[in-house]
Amino acid sequence: MSLNIAQCSRMYRLPPYVFAQVNALKMEKRRAGEDIIDLGMGNPDLPTPKHIIDKLVEAARKPHNHRYSASRGITKLREAISEWYKRRFDVDIDPESEAVVTIGAKEGLSHLVLVLISPGDVVLSPNPTYPIHPYSAIIAGGDVRSIPIGPDRSFLEDLQHAIKQTWPRPKLLVISFPHNPTTAVVDLDFFKKIVDCARENQLLVIHDLAYADLTFDGYQAPSFLQVPGAKDVGVEFFSMSKSYSMAGWRVGFCVGNAEIIAALTRIKSYLDYGVFQPIQIAATVALRSDQSCVRQIVDVYRSRRDVLLDGLNRIGWTLEKPKGTMFVWAPIPEPFRRMGSVEFSKYLIEEGKVAVSPGLGFGEYGDEYVRFALVENEMRTKQAIRGLRKAIQKK
Repeated sequence: MSLNIAQCSRMYRLPPYVFAQVNALKMEKRRAGEDIIDLGMGNPDLPTPKHIIDKLVEAARKPHNHRYSASRGITKLREAISEWYKRRFDVDIDPESEAVVTIGAKEGLSHLVLVLISPGDVVLSPNPTYPIHPYSAIIAGGDVRSIPIGPDRSFLEDLQHAIKQTWPRPKLLVISFPHNPTTAVVDLDFFKKIVDCARENQLLVIHDLAYADLTFDGYQAPSFLQVPGAKDVGVEFFSMSKSYSMAGWRVGFCVGNAEIIAALTRIKSYLDYGVFQPIQIAATVALRSDQSCVRQIVDVYRSRRDVLLDGLNRIGWTLEKPKGTMFVWAPIPEPFRRMGSVEFSKYLIEEGKVAVSPGLGFGEYGDEYVRFALVENEMRTKQAIRGLRKAIQKK
């Protein structure tokens, strides 16, 4: 019997991986000996702070920490999460009923959508956006309605329009601010309107706060849960990946509405035994200890942002500096726009020796953009600028 995995219903609904073409070309060039500067994947390159690593090593030396852990997270970590929310946002979180530890925000969000969404349910998501936000709904059998997001759009107006025009009525809204890939940021009033909209339309809300700390120029990202009544309609995810440079450790958490947290906790109890306990112990230390390491990490990203943007502006690629995330969302220069983001990304590898992410990979409304990730040091970033100048001045 021959197997056709692509025809399995959930696989069939997932589109081809847009980034694969660019990644394949990048690897081909590297195997041929070419030095390709990779500003594509948002994979933090900074080391995890030493005191967090030291705690991991200490905990890993204790045999009792090698056993299965709790899928919802150890008590001390959930208590540290509660303390962190109170300290950061003045939001009260019950560590027993309103917090659950996840294997990174991506796993937690995917499994939460799986438990919330039934086949045919409608999920609202920005477009362009981080791919797992809409595709988690597709994997769960739901239908996605895209809300355009961009500098010439009103997301709240487009959201209201989509709700009125959608049948069956949407069940879930997945958002994330500061936003990947567009770097859009919002204020607390925005979240107040989201909560009002959710109440009015019986809509559940998931907010992904992955870039809570990666903010610049005086901007501070609010928490969705700061709005009175937000816990009535939704939850918020946070990842340790960016703020503490713990991407490969795979640890995050979800907080908010107790019923939603209970649902996520229950499905996780069937699917996993939790994060490796020494990692949870180290994450507890990260949240409770001096936060100067976070500020130092943010300073590095700010400096890289400035070097990249100053360089792009010098070569005629005029952009404003984003106030959040570890990315730069750049409109394709006019002479190249007809190429679309995938072909333009390939062109930059061929002619500039620089890899970026094609905007199409984040949704059809992103096809006139490419995304730069701030994952190379300043010297390499300046080298990338020289390559980009060579590429875009060919026309």
